[in-house]
Amino acid sequence: MSNVLNESSEHGDDNGDVNAVVPQLSRLFDVDCYLKNYRKEIERRYREFRTLLQRIETNEPGGIDKFTRSYEEFGVHAHSDGTITWKEWCPGATGLFLWGEFNQWTDNQYEFKNIGYGKYELTLPPIVNQETNSVVPRIPHNSIVKLRVATRDGRHIDRISPWASYVTRTEKAVVYEQKFWNPPQKYIFKNARPAKPSCLRIYESHVGIASWEGKVSTYKHFTLDVLPRIKKLGYNSIQLMAIMEHAYYGSFGYQVTSFFAASSRYGPPDDLKELIDAAHGMGLVVLLDVVHSHASKNSADGLNQFDGTNGCYFHDNSRGFHNLWDSRLFNYTEWEVLRFLLSNLRWWVEEYQFDGFRFDGATSMLYHHHGMGTGFSGHYDEYFGMNTDTESLVYLMLANHMLHTTYPFIITIAEEVSGMPALCRPVDEGGTGFDYRLAMAIPDKWIKLLKEQQDDHWNMGDIVHTLTNRRHGEKHISYAESHDQALVGDKTLAFWLMDSQMYTHMSVLSPDSLVIDRGVALHKMIRLITHVLGGEGYLNFMGNEFGHPEWLDFPREGNKESYHYARRQYPLAEDPLLIYQFLNNFDVQMNSLEEKYHWLDSSQGYVSRKHESDKVIVFERAGLIFAFNFHPSISYTDYKIGVQQSGKYRIVLDTDSKEFKGQQRLDHNVDYFTFPEKWDNRDNHMFVYLPCRVAIVLAQESSVNE
Repeated sequence: MSNVLNESSEHGDDNGDVNAVVPQLSRLFDVDCYLKNYRKEIERRYREFRTLLQRIETNEPGGIDKFTRSYEEFGVHAHSDGTITWKEWCPGATGLFLWGEFNQWTDNQYEFKNIGYGKYELTLPPIVNQETNSVVPRIPHNSIVKLRVATRDGRHIDRISPWASYVTRTEKAVVYEQKFWNPPQKYIFKNARPAKPSCLRIYESHVGIASWEGKVSTYKHFTLDVLPRIKKLGYNSIQLMAIMEHAYYGSFGYQVTSFFAASSRYGPPDDLKELIDAAHGMGLVVLLDVVHSHASKNSADGLNQFDGTNGCYFHDNSRGFHNLWDSRLFNYTEWEVLRFLLSNLRWWVEEYQFDGFRFDGATSMLYHHHGMGTGFSGHYDEYFGMNTDTESLVYLMLANHMLHTTYPFIITIAEEVSGMPALCRPVDEGGTGFDYRLAMAIPDKWIKLLKEQQDDHWNMGDIVHTLTNRRHGEKHISYAESHDQALVGDKTLAFWLMDSQMYTHMSVLSPDSLVIDRGVALHKMIRLITHVLGGEGYLNFMGNEFGHPEWLDFPREGNKESYHYARRQYPLAEDPLLIYQFLNNFDVQMNSLEEKYHWLDSSQGYVSRKHESDKVIVFERAGLIFAFNFHPSISYTDYKIGVQQSGKYRIVLDTDSKEFKGQQRLDHNVDYFTFPEKWDNRDNHMFVYLPCRVAIVLAQESSVNE
């Protein structure tokens, strides 16, 4: 069997024989030869993907392109002549009706026509003004509409369209309501998309908590106040969380109720478009945190029991319920579910101009056990056995194939913890097609160290192993902490390091504090080594760049519906009397240095030294030398380190600098020369001064002023 994907296979074999179509396994095996033992299973999965793709191309008019733009047909649409059309898939219903403010809630006045295959259509002619000879849509813009579903057991239940693009809730209402969004003036994007970055420096963001005030913040506030901060900090990408509408604010956006609606709690749809447009104008790409792994169990304002049954969009058995998340699980074998989810991805790209997606809960999708109560040893049998959910995996392959072949600028990231091989290899190689995966073991390691050990007992080899233990040929996004570590019940790095004195000693006027000095020093070192050694991209959760105090807790009954912890206290980083400014300054310089030398876009760092008693780690990446002294009390003069490239070097970043609240123990005017003698498996060596709890970055002098 050939391992080369022939030209005809991109759209199916000429004879329709999917079994003749195989991935470019030679490329995959070049990256990981151990995958050869699982060749048959990789080919089987790929054939399942090709079969599904071919079925769509064959059975859907317009093929995959039209199929994935079904939002143009389904849901409610106003046309230029004033006509309104509405189409739904409601397979368990015996009838479907529309009512709302536009007809004074008159029941059964507008009945959908059953067109077969569980689909219903309705056409509403416009209202004609005889005097002016003009027409207007029968449903006014921004008025409430509801679907009334007649169920098989004789009930009539009100539902929101799964394709609803705008849903709102009044302050004291229990459920959301769909509004017909048809503004007279459509938002026109002013700025082109930025070029796709070769590496990602991601600012993970939540619009609702972006203000220092105790309230739900807005798209407008984020655009005006937060975007300039992100740009100044040196990030090139924004990951927006909790955008897909979710009735429960405290779910952090992970219990989605309306998949096509941008959350109205932050403002109307055009405000989100303006935010993304402004970000593009600053050269920032914007990624959406997309949740296709599960859905809210809400029925009155969610997808659950849309047609009165437990099926429809979900598995109609125990497989359709996620016990830990208390949510519903999609049936990825259902034709209309594929139409819905794939169209959902294109909707956010086309309508809002998002540049890519971070797929939440990929591990849950990939396995029948959803990763619950299961530890992964890394043995390949765990990935290519019966525990893998092929149907979900094929959906992810199809989604990545569709996105990457349609949009050359698209970026996809998987939140995946098991280490599934080939997750971030192209689909035509037999991979799942993601561009990046999150390096989720890294923040867990830092938290574990801070919880369980004093830093004088940290194991340098263990730290290096965690930072570099990633699949070759698959890109990773490293991070020291994300929103997960900020949530109540855990602690941020800053809180683990300094919570005992963060309320009393974070002023520059406060007495010197060993706790604060240690915390600030390690906070910088942890971020830097994670940024440089941990992957091919870097992520920071909003506020963590300056050591945001306290945890994140959304208003709920347990905290008396308080917004006190559901906010980001950005003014702390701007106050010249507070220490937070120094951590913020370091983030700016760290990102600026990456922008200049592009270490995230370079091959993995070569670690030449991880000395346990010295507590020193030395490595090279992108032509730079990184030296970390984690020892709490011992500084080293003339410390010998290995260097591959000979020459004269200068310090380009120093965590001990004054602008970062360091002790200024290093002279940046000193030249560092290499000597032609091998050391630590490098061709040359040099001698450096390494103060305790300090990291330095050295660059060849010729590159410093470029």
